[in-house]
Amino acid sequence: MWQISAQRIILPGVNAQIPTRSGVFVAGTDTGIGKTFAACALLHALRAAGLRATGMKPVASGCASTPDGLRNDDALALIAASDPQPDYADCNPFAFAQAVSPHIAARATATEVTLPPIHAAYGKLAARADVVIVEGVGGWLAPLSDSLLASAIAQALRLPVVLVVGLKLGCLNHAHLSARSIVADGCELAGWIANRIDPAMERVDESLETLRRRLPAPCLGVLEFGSDRARAASALRTAATMLHTRA
Repeated sequence: MWQISAQRIILPGVNAQIPTRSGVFVAGTDTGIGKTFAACALLHALRAAGLRATGMKPVASGCASTPDGLRNDDALALIAASDPQPDYADCNPFAFAQAVSPHIAARATATEVTLPPIHAAYGKLAARADVVIVEGVGGWLAPLSDSLLASAIAQALRLPVVLVVGLKLGCLNHAHLSARSIVADGCELAGWIANRIDPAMERVDESLETLRRRLPAPCLGVLEFGSDRARAASALRTAATMLHTRA
C-alpha cells in the first residue's frame, strides 16, 4: 500500500530522487469525457509555443490486436500529436485487450499493473522532451490493481494535475469531488480544462461560472463541442503558457 503525508508521498518501488518536474498529469472527472482530446490539444499548444512535447498513456484497456501487438486508440492519438514521437512501449507500458476497468483486464491476463515500469518509461520520455503529458485512465480513483489507483501515477511521478471536466449534467458534483480528492491526495491541482461534450447541455455559462468560483484552481481553457485540432490547441494557450514556465 502507499502512504500519503502533507510533505511527501511514498510509493513502493519508485526512486523518489529522479526529477519529474517536466510533465503534467491529465486526469478526468470520469471516463469518456475527453481526456485524450484535451491532452492532444495541449500537446499541439505546447509544440506551437516552441516546446518539445510528448504524450504518454501509462495504462490502457480496450486495445486492438495488431501485427505489432496490442494498440490503444488513445495512445496512438497521443503519439501522433507528439514531437518527438515516443516508441509505443514507452507511451503505453500496460496495454490490455478487454474494454473494462484496468484491474479487471489485467487480472484476466495474470498481469499486475505496477509503478516501476511506468516510472522507467516516463524517464525515457522526459529525457527527450521539454514536457511530457501523462494521460490517466478513467477517473482519479479508477483501480489499476487491488492495491493501486490511477492517482498513484501522478503521485509517483510527482506531477501537477490538470483536471478535464466533461461539461454535462452532473459535472459540478464530479468536478468538486475530483478536485477535493486530488488535493487530499497531496497533489497540486494546477488547473482545469472544460470540455463541452454535450452540445444540448443547458445554461452552460452558468455552470462554467460556478466551476470558476468553486474549484481551487484556474480554468486553463474551454474546448467547444466539435472543435478541430487548431481551434482546440488555440483554446489551451493559457495552459501551454503555464507549462512553458515549468519546463
